[in-house]
Amino acid sequence: MARFGLAVALIVSACALQRPQAFAQSPAPAAGQTSEDDQFFKGIYREFYDTYRLGPADEIAIRVTAQPDYTIERVKVSPTGSVYHPLLGDVQVAGMTVPRLTKRLTGELSEYLINPKVSVALLEANSAKVGVLGDVIHPGILIMNKPMNVLDAITASGGVADTGDKSGVIVLRQLRDGRAQTFKVNVKRILEGKAGPEENVGLQAGDTVIVNGNTKKKMAYILSLAGFGSFVSFIGGAGGRR
Repeated sequence: MARFGLAVALIVSACALQRPQAFAQSPAPAAGQTSEDDQFFKGIYREFYDTYRLGPADEIAIRVTAQPDYTIERVKVSPTGSVYHPLLGDVQVAGMTVPRLTKRLTGELSEYLINPKVSVALLEANSAKVGVLGDVIHPGILIMNKPMNVLDAITASGGVADTGDKSGVIVLRQLRDGRAQTFKVNVKRILEGKAGPEENVGLQAGDTVIVNGNTKKKMAYILSLAGFGSFVSFIGGAGGRR
């Protein structure tokens, strides 16, 4: 346990986290990209924004039409999971999606304002994390501040090491009921342009990407490490897990 704890500490300290930027619109399709592919990627963005659960350090905007005194252009979620609103006081937002928070604020503001038109925007996502372990250049923890797929996570971790197996990458996902779900991803096919967009699995906050070694390091070995469950719990903390 102590040895694993030290390993995780080294992984975390070695992982360079980039400061998330405010969200932009979905990128324009590349030359030659089909309309079907474009709709697929737009769907990933919509799903990310609609299902992301707010957590500490996330930044949001709360806008009330024609009510500048009750509009907040940028506020950071506190370590306790709340934001301050001038009319409502401290509002607990941790664990809530943007649509759910919008509905809640509309209801609470209706007690003071007539038919308030409320919108909530996610400006920066800082609480969602994914882990990348195994044979990559820089294993560790990434902030998932925008939609991210398996190849994105591996690229952000420096790419697959020479000893890594590109054809047998595993995504480990812990479901809300405690069960574990795994996906096998053939990154080699993706890099060769032979895979469909759905094969490059979209990640959820709390996922762990495991790049097996092509010699001795295998997923079973990583899962057998004492304390791996604690690592999974850490990256799937407040605001991150669906």
